[in-house]
Amino acid sequence: MELQLALDLVNIPQAKELVKEVEPYIDIVEIGTPVVINEGLKAVKEIKEAFPHLKVLADLKVMDAAGYEVMKASEAGADIITILGAAEDMTIKGAVEEAKKQGKKILIDMISVKDLAQRAKEVDAFGVDYICVHTGYDLQAVGKNSFEDLLTIKSVVKNAKTAVAGGIKLSTLPEVIKAQPDLVIVGGGITGEENKQAVAAEMQKLIKQG
Repeated sequence: MELQLALDLVNIPQAKELVKEVEPYIDIVEIGTPVVINEGLKAVKEIKEAFPHLKVLADLKVMDAAGYEVMKASEAGADIITILGAAEDMTIKGAVEEAKKQGKKILIDMISVKDLAQRAKEVDAFGVDYICVHTGYDLQAVGKNSFEDLLTIKSVVKNAKTAVAGGIKLSTLPEVIKAQPDLVIVGGGITGEENKQAVAAEMQKLIKQG
């Protein structure tokens, strides 16, 4: 089980500061969609150069022209690129093909997919690396979480690793770990805390205990 730090509402210097603070306790740094929109793939490039030993995920949420976008993110140094599960089959297959060429990985974000089990089964067959259940920011606001969804995809996914994102905090982490995802993605549950280092250290400890 790995821990991914999601960076969303920061610029490049702030991102570097944050990563530096929790670096020993995280496995993957996610350059979130808002950061990519504000800073471009330069954010991916600079974080990868500053922390070469960490994996960097570019949360592009690709919906179309995936081959090209995966290629560009790979050139910037991304190790993992996100594609939406709601995208066309051809788009996802194109992403997988390009990622294999580049030696990179694809994470499918299942945000707003209606039939989770069915779509997870389909994208799993396309050879993606991760399938992630994701309760978006707007749904978290009304109290939804991803834990049940994680159990749903765990029951059908045969090849890909499973990931979970959306509103995970130290207090809810034990519940997430019980479902045994391969990747736990935490944003505000670390970045919004006063003592980020202590929270990240505790999360990594719980994750390693499994």
